[in-house]
Amino acid sequence: MIRPGAAHRSPLRRLARAGLVAACAGALLPAAASARTVHYWVAAVPRPWNIAPNGKDAINHTPVDTLKSHISTVVYQRFTRQWAHRLSNDSAGLAGPLIRAQVGDTIKVHFQNLDLDNPHSMHFHGVRYAPSSDGSYVPGFSGRGADVKPGDSFTYTLHAARGSVGVWPYHDHSPSMMESIDGGMSGVLSIRPRGERLPDRENVVVLESVNGFMTIDGRAFVGNTPVFHSRVGDLVQWDVMGIGDDFHTFHVHGHRWFSHGTPIDTQTVGPAESFRIRWREDAPGTWLYHCHVESHMMSGMIGIYRVAKARRS
Repeated sequence: MIRPGAAHRSPLRRLARAGLVAACAGALLPAAASARTVHYWVAAVPRPWNIAPNGKDAINHTPVDTLKSHISTVVYQRFTRQWAHRLSNDSAGLAGPLIRAQVGDTIKVHFQNLDLDNPHSMHFHGVRYAPSSDGSYVPGFSGRGADVKPGDSFTYTLHAARGSVGVWPYHDHSPSMMESIDGGMSGVLSIRPRGERLPDRENVVVLESVNGFMTIDGRAFVGNTPVFHSRVGDLVQWDVMGIGDDFHTFHVHGHRWFSHGTPIDTQTVGPAESFRIRWREDAPGTWLYHCHVESHMMSGMIGIYRVAKARRS
């Protein structure tokens, strides 16, 4: 991270090495013999959802239309083996499970449709797979994985290639795609170079319009949107994705990161686009993060990021 006025000093080079340079160098490493097969058990689960649980728009100091903020939707939920018990998605709000792997890994996503009303599927960006694991419905061509009927299941086989480093969307691409995506049925696939350490904090940020609200992970307005936490010294990663029909600009107050070697503090993301940001945290305090399309921010796409001081040794 760089604060204003510091770009000419050595921390810029240090952070570049810790961020983009490290990632690029890691991408050149050959897949190690320790490449594994990682398994995720995921289900499509119906659930009621409140986009603004506290009923307030803290920016405009007005109440939220609670009838509009309550919806019924279907989400991706992570489970233990054979869908025995629910697990945390390692993401906030409506966002589906954070699916992690390293270059060289094979990913098996075991999917079950627990929605009794509609077919669903999982379509993954950024990784390699056979057509049978594409998950996108094309009449007359696609297989069961693109149209998983209520109560049925399917296993997608994915391969994390050298060109898969980064964060990528996954989403429903079945005959129910439009309704599902509008209801927040999507998630993030996070692929890191082999041997790259996991971040201390990994924040999933899905920017999307849901039922007329501009949401972060399906929530709108400060006090409802996710509050992300870190501590000085933490390696922090932000997984930012846009889904739906809108373009957004992601901004974190008091912080900068690198894009193609240039320090920036605002980055554009369009429909089904995504990017990851990494920095070593050094700025304690309470900060805002939001979409910098002002009408989107004022319609709910804004949240809080809290950085605690370093622990005493």
